Amino acid sequence: MARHPIQVVSLIGMPGSGKSTVGVLLAKRLGLAFVDTDLLIQEQEQATLAEIIAAKGHEALRVIEEQVLLDMDIGLSVISTGGSVVYSEAIMNRLSNTSSVVYLRSQLATVEYRISLAPDRGIASPGSHTLEDVYNERVPLYERYAAITVDVDSEPPETISGHIATALDSTKV
Repeated sequence: MARHPIQVVSLIGMPGSGKSTVGVLLAKRLGLAFVDTDLLIQEQEQATLAEIIAAKGHEALRVIEEQVLLDMDIGLSVISTGGSVVYSEAIMNRLSNTSSVVYLRSQLATVEYRISLAPDRGIASPGSHTLEDVYNERVPLYERYAAITVDVDSEPPETISGHIATALDSTKV
């Protein structure tokens, strides 16, 4: 296996797209640390994302998310972000300037199925929004900020992490 240059990779995509699962595998493959920003938020707030949304609302979660991502140290790592980071231009500018932003693209049906397996997951969106509304709102933002896009519907996480590593290698100058 080719030695990968040291780098920072940020994973963006819908909840259920595999950011945490693929992120751990990619970090191992690249010899980097793994950072899950949802866990950083939960540690800071001493509550799950769903609890934060229930107690303070989805807008409050986005404010907390922005503060955590703007304040965190960005070291040599693979960063798994929350699905709503693309609503913050400040976060996305920071990630775009300090890392390779990789969009894990999933079809709505895949997202719906995977979320059905973890119904307690907190999604930062108005309660009146359906999952399809959130999907349709976020996809153009993911596409806007992505340096690399990888489809995640039909292959196992190990294969997807390999595709990302290959794409990262080919984007190096």
